[in-house]
Amino acid sequence: MATPSLLALLDDITTMLDDVSVMSQLAAKKTAGVLGDDLALNAQQVTGIAAKRELPVVWAVARGSLLNKLILVPAALLISAFLPWLITPLLMLGGAFLCFEGFEKVWHKLRHDKHSDTSEQAIHAAMQQPETDLVALEQEKIKGAVRTDFILSAEIIVIALGVVADAAITQRILVLSLIAVVMTLGVYGLVALIVKMDDIGLWLMQRSGYHLLASAARKTGWGMVQTVPYLMRLLSIVGTAAMFLVGGGILAHGTPPLHALIEQSPQWTLLWNALIGILAGAICFVLIHIAMIFRKKH
Repeated sequence: MATPSLLALLDDITTMLDDVSVMSQLAAKKTAGVLGDDLALNAQQVTGIAAKRELPVVWAVARGSLLNKLILVPAALLISAFLPWLITPLLMLGGAFLCFEGFEKVWHKLRHDKHSDTSEQAIHAAMQQPETDLVALEQEKIKGAVRTDFILSAEIIVIALGVVADAAITQRILVLSLIAVVMTLGVYGLVALIVKMDDIGLWLMQRSGYHLLASAARKTGWGMVQTVPYLMRLLSIVGTAAMFLVGGGILAHGTPPLHALIEQSPQWTLLWNALIGILAGAICFVLIHIAMIFRKKH
């Protein structure tokens, strides 16, 4: 009797793990837009740090990200267990925030906002001053990156929670935990690679010798050094576009009339999601700036 029971238990575990794998893949696809933005933002956050301190800073931010998720995952599970009706409003709020953030980036770009350039120049200028406390500067950048990660991690967890909202509690725990760990390792592993690409490229360019491998290494290194600025720009563009698509998709799915309209023309789903995302971002942008102006006057 023990053997059939054991086999039945193993079959149940296998089925559950298979379901977890499927749901994790679906959740990963849903959170891809936030992941692209998370990657671009965190890669930009650690620029301006001395080369020998880049990896320790990335590791410090990664630890902060794991701590963020240790807070967010249990909070999300508690919400799903005791306040499941709150999941959809949270998803809609997260979708609206994604659209707002994407529109804000586009608006600043269209206005040729130089704030980010000025900020980066200020960091480099500060590093040239002998009295500058580089440890304090580094800690400030780490804190800023961890704060940014908290917002983006919250979006990732809420979106993933929406995928597994109707699953068993064990599956919810496994999927959210898996998403949290994989996303953290994936994002900060890639961030570490991106911030060190120029150093790796320079190291390859310095390879001596005239044989074929040395020549190929030098060319590869030169290509890596030249690629880094374009890669950062591409990540920013892709991340912004994904924010409109993912945010617009969340808002459309959570609004029955819009969802029904989009289902009538599934071949235009991406276009609809993008248009809804841009429109929602513009509305949020206007409302938030009106509120800020009103607050300043009072």
